[in-house]
Amino acid sequence: MRMRAILPFLALLPVLFMTACTPGIATLPGEASTEPTLHALPVTGNALAPPNTLPVAETQGAARMPDGAELPYTRWLPAGRPVQGVILALHGFNDYRNAFATAGPLLAASGQAVYAYDQRGFGQAPSRGRWAGTARLTGDLKQMTDLVRTQHPGAPVTLLGVSMGGAVVLSALALPIPPAADRVVLIAPAVWGRATMPFYQRAALWLGAHTVPWMTLTGRGLKRWASDHLDMLRRLGRDPLVVKETRIEAIWGLVNLMDAALEAGPPAAVPSLILYGQHDQIVPAQPLCRLLDRDWAQAPYQPRMALYPEGWHMLLRDLNGPVVLRDVMAWLEDWEAPLPSGSEAPDGWPDSLCGAQRSAAPAP
Repeated sequence: MRMRAILPFLALLPVLFMTACTPGIATLPGEASTEPTLHALPVTGNALAPPNTLPVAETQGAARMPDGAELPYTRWLPAGRPVQGVILALHGFNDYRNAFATAGPLLAASGQAVYAYDQRGFGQAPSRGRWAGTARLTGDLKQMTDLVRTQHPGAPVTLLGVSMGGAVVLSALALPIPPAADRVVLIAPAVWGRATMPFYQRAALWLGAHTVPWMTLTGRGLKRWASDHLDMLRRLGRDPLVVKETRIEAIWGLVNLMDAALEAGPPAAVPSLILYGQHDQIVPAQPLCRLLDRDWAQAPYQPRMALYPEGWHMLLRDLNGPVVLRDVMAWLEDWEAPLPSGSEAPDGWPDSLCGAQRSAAPAP
């Protein structure tokens, strides 16, 4: 098959996360430490939002992983009040921690300590633009969870994953020894696995990954939108830390991660909240419905799910973002109380999106 014939099919895949960056295997010179640590680290040129006027303290640092890799992070702490909980925030594909530059301070002002870090291959983390692998990404999440627990002993820890970050959270929670999380928030989780792709997409992806893995794609001209917040999208287009060209090998790795996330299913051992926008043009509805299609009768916790009629893929940064953020804050305050927006789907199943009934697959 000629390359020009498969490119249109391959281009359908990077558009999933054309709002963010690309992945890679991180290797740093020098002797690796044996224990993960957090330490302050001046970070420059990261296009973070200007300081805000909220009662919040913002700091930059880096988390050193056991193999020596340093993952830059931004931390927002409530100023002048005790920390009520901790949020560990994971950005989407091709994005970086700046994805939480607006939501982070607002969540911190409500009493949460918020940590957002650059995952390997993204932002200022090692090997930008290369895929690190599911095992590395989920392993880093486990280490980061332990680190923030050490910083805030006794505080409940919430894993908040956006898009690809949601897939990392789902995959990590399915590990034999998962991250020590108390709650989970998944925002437009990336679960477009092969089980929900047509054959021609799977075939084109396989061919590209095994013949020209170094080739890069942009998704330009596909006329898909990640958000209705056009000024924000323009800023992302100018941000040098947002990956604009994605290697086919990274798309292959991303789909492997989404396979694992879809297979894992939503969390059943801890309370969870899943959020999705009716206008999402990046992650299709079918994979999300497959994720939710479980029998929760015997599960300790059934995930709660909200569907936003005005929402797109980048729910926290959409024009409707404040509505979504209020729901997240309210859920963190009381995970059993109704969401302020009234957007919650009864029994965690959005009929308007997924049809009238589940197929009752076993819960994870």
